[in-house]
Amino acid sequence: MNDTQGTAADGQPDGSPGVWSGSWVARRLGVALDGDDTLTGLLGLALRRNPKRAHLLVSNVLGKHVPQSPSVVHGHGVALGRRVRDLLGPEEAARCVVLGYAETATGLGHSVADGLGSAPCLHSTRRPVPGVRRAGGFEESHSHATSHLLLPEDPELLAGAGPLVLVDDEFSTGNTVLNTIWALHARYPRERYVVVALVDMRSPADAGRLDDFARDIGARVDLVTAASGTVRLPPDVLEKGRALVAHHEAAPRGETPGTGGAGGAGGTGGTGGTAEGGAGAGTRAGGVVEGGTAAGEPHGGSGDTPGADRGAGDTPASGHRHADDTPGARHRAGDTPTPGRGAERVGSGAAAGRVRRVALEWPAGLPDGGRHGFTPAHRARLEAALPGMAARIAAALPAGARRVLVLGFEELMYAPLRLARELERAGGAEIRFSTTTRSPVLAVDDPGYAIRTRLVFPAHDDPADGPGERYAYNVAGNGFDAVVTVVDSAADTPVLHAPGGLVAQLAAHVPHVLLAVVPSYRPRAPHVPERPPMLPAPLRGPAFSSYDPDEVGWLLQDLSDVTLEAPTEEREEAIQSGGAHYAESLPVEYQPSAQYQELFHAALETSAHRLARAVGAVTELVLAERSPRPVLVSLARAGTPVGILMRRWARFRHGVDLAHYAVSIVRGRGIDANALRWLAAHHDPADVVFVDGWTGKGAITRELADALRDFEAREGVTGFDPEIAVLADPGSCVRTYGTRDDFLIPSACLNSTVSGLISRTVLRADLVGPHDFHGAKFYRDLAGADLSRDFLDAVCARFPEAADAALGQAKDLLAADRSPTWAGWAAVERISEEYGIHDVNLVKPGVGETTRVMLRRVPWKVLARTGAGADLDHVRLLAAQRGVPVEEVDGLPYTCVGLIHPRYTRGATGADGTAVTAG
Repeated sequence: MNDTQGTAADGQPDGSPGVWSGSWVARRLGVALDGDDTLTGLLGLALRRNPKRAHLLVSNVLGKHVPQSPSVVHGHGVALGRRVRDLLGPEEAARCVVLGYAETATGLGHSVADGLGSAPCLHSTRRPVPGVRRAGGFEESHSHATSHLLLPEDPELLAGAGPLVLVDDEFSTGNTVLNTIWALHARYPRERYVVVALVDMRSPADAGRLDDFARDIGARVDLVTAASGTVRLPPDVLEKGRALVAHHEAAPRGETPGTGGAGGAGGTGGTGGTAEGGAGAGTRAGGVVEGGTAAGEPHGGSGDTPGADRGAGDTPASGHRHADDTPGARHRAGDTPTPGRGAERVGSGAAAGRVRRVALEWPAGLPDGGRHGFTPAHRARLEAALPGMAARIAAALPAGARRVLVLGFEELMYAPLRLARELERAGGAEIRFSTTTRSPVLAVDDPGYAIRTRLVFPAHDDPADGPGERYAYNVAGNGFDAVVTVVDSAADTPVLHAPGGLVAQLAAHVPHVLLAVVPSYRPRAPHVPERPPMLPAPLRGPAFSSYDPDEVGWLLQDLSDVTLEAPTEEREEAIQSGGAHYAESLPVEYQPSAQYQELFHAALETSAHRLARAVGAVTELVLAERSPRPVLVSLARAGTPVGILMRRWARFRHGVDLAHYAVSIVRGRGIDANALRWLAAHHDPADVVFVDGWTGKGAITRELADALRDFEAREGVTGFDPEIAVLADPGSCVRTYGTRDDFLIPSACLNSTVSGLISRTVLRADLVGPHDFHGAKFYRDLAGADLSRDFLDAVCARFPEAADAALGQAKDLLAADRSPTWAGWAAVERISEEYGIHDVNLVKPGVGETTRVMLRRVPWKVLARTGAGADLDHVRLLAAQRGVPVEEVDGLPYTCVGLIHPRYTRGATGADGTAVTAG
């Protein structure tokens, strides 16, 4: 590669003076960076094969894709951390926790924590660790690999009330941060968040979302960045990017015999892995890449800078280090380095003479990074050990090495960065730092392009998502005399040392390779307190419910022989007077008239296709984002038919049989803790996905989040995700849904006769002991009126015709911003005040919730959106049967809203609780 554009201290990459490393992409795609003068020094541009983003902002100071001085990399993070400390003040800074994003910002997160001084650091990870329960997780919308896990050794690390500092390399759409805060705030709410990034690159359309989101969750969210700007993209940037990547991947290029064809942004590099100098007509000499742009590749137009682009016949740009004109650029045959003190030979074959292992003598029990948490005490131990470890590396380097790269490994960035910084302090050689990555990027050997060369090699840490390619960028051809590659022990596998592996690839392009292995830290198994007596097996049909036994297991106790029903009016009066909780009794089961049953069947016929599409969409979201084999746990009873439909979709579309259970959750009392204990004993809590039919104002969503947080604190069992999957989310309360339309789900029209003949759940102290499941009744006597299977079969019959639309809907949802707005809750609060109710629990928004009011409670009024159609036919019929007025309202955010009588006593109809004469 060429000499630096500026100086390392300025944050400039190694390249050609005066040439911005984003100019190549900018000219060809029409992309432009607008903003601070420092932006082009901090960022270059490259291309990647990604359906969501064609371009990649390549940081020059992150230490990931571009080798950089470790003092610059660490210094940028420390400076940001000091700014956060100044923003928070000493008291709040002492209480904060830093969370960095895998894989690019793990080292940056640590460095920010260093700048704060006394903050513990945790980073997300894509590596599940057996025996360590997940404390949370979230998605990265534009990434090629999206699932982030949070695996702190100490669950209290995230449970504190102090500020949470979230660190990423760039802040672009804001989706990743919003996803994170939403997931964590539901479980560990706090008053303040600080988002830290090297660059703020939000578009004007995204700029206000963070403030809006902060208002929605009732917390303060600050943003601290080193620079800001925007990326201007032409409308056809994705098409142009795909065409440009395809053009360069298809172009011929020179090869070292036996290496195979070189791939582009996501293509393969031959069977063993290769070094790639972009898609050019260049040649490899001695294994070091040389080359230019592809033959025949069109220039960017009349505005191109002369000499910035080279055709197939052009010579490499002046200053590019050739294989044989720079010391250290090529290891000549016969040169056998003498290993330094503390090093031993590893590997075999051609690389055996040049690869050495260095014993770091890493302190026992010291974490290798923040995957499970890194505390100030850990930082102090590392600081004390760094000089000795760096001295051992220095002693193993060959005499006269003038340019040395310390190469970290994917998420393992901080330990290699600090080792590199310590080597740099010692002097004697020019030290650079970068890291391998799983991110596929096109390489083009042009000074105006950020990724000049890449090494391709197989993953060597047995990743959870299976084998795949990994990459090291800007290493080959960069004139390094030695590379110190630092991996953790989980990655020190035979694949690392095999032909075509990382060690062999480095040895083919750099004269001397040192391997340093940091022990992978595994948290100690937590103490598991003694549990209560063994809980019973789930109840199943036909002994309990009319569903087949494999459709659902009910984590409930059978109270069928207990009389629990009370007249609706008596229940309402007792509930509103505070004399009873709604879960202590059951309403008398509504027996539908012939006219009402006809409405149900008509509604089912009309909506079956729409339901099938929503079932497919939400199931695909769950499989894509939550787990490939989720454990569905429906909230009895409205969620149970939906859980069965999702289970049937997974079998129909993917051929998998998912476990499915139903549990009880009670507003004001929480979820059944014994059911959670049973689930945790039989399944990984991280695989559990809670399922409900629809959202109203989001009360159950909040109830579940609070209950799971209390359960974790009390039981020490972590990993349950409070995010509910629903068919319909008209209240905008969740991220996982099939639709946000407020429409009639026919299962809401009836009670037990469409829910397996199971009652609502019951929680009463004289019936449910401390080691019992919540209870419910099986109404066997209603078997003649049971429509449970009819409902399921009618929807499933539409799966084939709805499949394409469901998959398209799921694809659109996966790419969309699905952050909850809680618009439903705000609407309910407004209606509660406007109608003099002053109790949000008596306002039931949406078709499903309004239907429940009509069937189980004492309704006062129904508000219907002006012009609402057939979705409300059954509500109008029920209202007529019960003498309840239906009031049309313009601009209602829901199709309808049911109002429970606000001060019910028998005979009262007025809002003030007094009797009035109906007009």
